[in-house]
Amino acid sequence: MKMDPLLSKAALLAKKRDYEGAIRILKAEEDRYYGSFKYYYLYAVICLHAGSFIEALAYFRSARQIKMKDPSVMLGLAVLHLKRMDTVQAVDYYLDVKEMDPRNRTAKKALTVIRKYSADELSDWLTQKRLVKLFPKIPGSAFTPKIIIGSLLIFAVVLGIAYSLLVQFRVLPSPFKTRTPRPSSEFVLSGQERISPVEVGGSYSYILTRDQALELYDRALSLFTSYRDEAAKININRILESNASESLKSKARLLLTYTEIPGFDNFNRNDNTSYEDVRNEPVIYRDVHVIWRGMATNAVVTEEHTRFDFLVGYDTRRTLQGIVTVIFNMPVAINSERPLDVLGKIVLQDGDSFSLEGVAVYQSGRLE
Repeated sequence: MKMDPLLSKAALLAKKRDYEGAIRILKAEEDRYYGSFKYYYLYAVICLHAGSFIEALAYFRSARQIKMKDPSVMLGLAVLHLKRMDTVQAVDYYLDVKEMDPRNRTAKKALTVIRKYSADELSDWLTQKRLVKLFPKIPGSAFTPKIIIGSLLIFAVVLGIAYSLLVQFRVLPSPFKTRTPRPSSEFVLSGQERISPVEVGGSYSYILTRDQALELYDRALSLFTSYRDEAAKININRILESNASESLKSKARLLLTYTEIPGFDNFNRNDNTSYEDVRNEPVIYRDVHVIWRGMATNAVVTEEHTRFDFLVGYDTRRTLQGIVTVIFNMPVAINSERPLDVLGKIVLQDGDSFSLEGVAVYQSGRLE
């Protein structure tokens, strides 16, 4: 995990077992790193190694709200549940880790131990020394800056040349390609599909001409291949609610299955949809992810879910755009006294109403 100098300094202190000094550095910069996955994760791991388990749990949960499927975060949450002898939840996390990383030794070892011992035997086995071996490692290099700089000076030229050759001969991928190109050939319309892209007759929410139907689909495919899934979904939804041919709709539905769930770290803010737009035309925004800011009220948090009424636009306590129900399929810490950003998926209800299926939450530690 690549970190900036301040986080690297905190990590280096933690590796030297100066947990108090590392936490002091991080605590002083909490506002600066608001919404940073690396900050939350580092803080959580250091608290875990320092024995501050309540703080570790809070920061692991904050990190998971940003990256739901990060194996290291799940390992941290798993070992905290294991320490409390909540083996059911711990096993769920370890199985998730193994699904994403089948060779993960920590998850494999933990699952073996849990299956081997009864509850009483497991409690006796879980000494602090053994538990620490199940902790995720503190990120960052164990080397000092001087050692790193010296190594770089010696090997930079050789490695640079070797890497360039490997890229040139396609042994390694180009460093400028940050994402694997998405499949597009299977979504290209056939000649017949382009000749007859619309149906004649019937009742539809939107009536499209031939050119309009083709333009919507081509635009959706272009957005999809550019990793702008939320904007692509809007075009696809309009096709699905229109007089487009069944063949065109089938291609559009297939395209939807390849879209991904975004996080705060990779959500394209330029494609964010306003509450007003969704309220005026909800069917076009079915399953589209949005980020809205406001206040939470009537929050109900259990071990299995979180539900609250979201006052969209009320973060300044001056303007209320509307109220929408937000449901998370996991416990989420919510402070009703502070503004928050919610990343969620539009879910249509009866009539023109809708709710948000929660994905993640940002909430500052400061009163605003």
